[in-house]
Amino acid sequence: MDPVRTLTLDNPASRNALSTAVLRGLLDDLAAAAADPACRVVVLTHTGPVFCSGVDLKETAAARPGDKLPAEMLADVLAALWEFPKPVVARIGGAARAGGLGLIGAADIAVCTTDATFAFTEVRLGVIPAVISSTVLPRLSPRAAAELYLTGDVFDGPRAAEIGLVTAAVAAEDLDGTVSRYCASLIRGGPLALAGTKQLLRRTRKEPIRAELVDLAERSAGYFKSAEGREGVAAVREKRDPSWLT
Repeated sequence: MDPVRTLTLDNPASRNALSTAVLRGLLDDLAAAAADPACRVVVLTHTGPVFCSGVDLKETAAARPGDKLPAEMLADVLAALWEFPKPVVARIGGAARAGGLGLIGAADIAVCTTDATFAFTEVRLGVIPAVISSTVLPRLSPRAAAELYLTGDVFDGPRAAEIGLVTAAVAAEDLDGTVSRYCASLIRGGPLALAGTKQLLRRTRKEPIRAELVDLAERSAGYFKSAEGREGVAAVREKRDPSWLT
């Protein structure tokens, strides 16, 4: 079974806008992928020329009092992506706007084409990029965040890579190959070790460094003493692949 699970935004007629139905589908797919031990990596991709245009504004405008807005359900999806225990790779072959940038920020690795375009368009709609800030701001340099949040200006793939929104910007013909190479590298990691490493990457320091290092040393020892850690060390010493690759 393919260890890479692909989740596809597949409504190009609406520029892959995030309706509540689309967001609910993403939540269901992520839950299924998390529960499937055969799934090692998730790739988030799209059909059509637009990766994601943001939340569905048509549905938002038609919402009645008491309805859950797409922007509110987007918060659930971003949390699920951010906390997902397996690596998530975003494949961006087209434009992304507003809420779509929240999805990109939540991915562990993001690869776009050099001609992809991005914009935080919220202020031009008279709203703020509130929900997506949870996943986007940890990626961006503060100066870039201020510039692009406040102006709403469009920027391209190389700028997205420069400021940390994406991992790499590549030529369109190299997009799929680059994503595949990242997936191949990610699969080589131990499943439990990858999940634990993701927890480290999400940490924010809230305690003195000595207390933090005590906790980190305990975590490290736990992984070295685990069955997966012992197998990984043995595989290196015996010059063979670890069990999760066979």
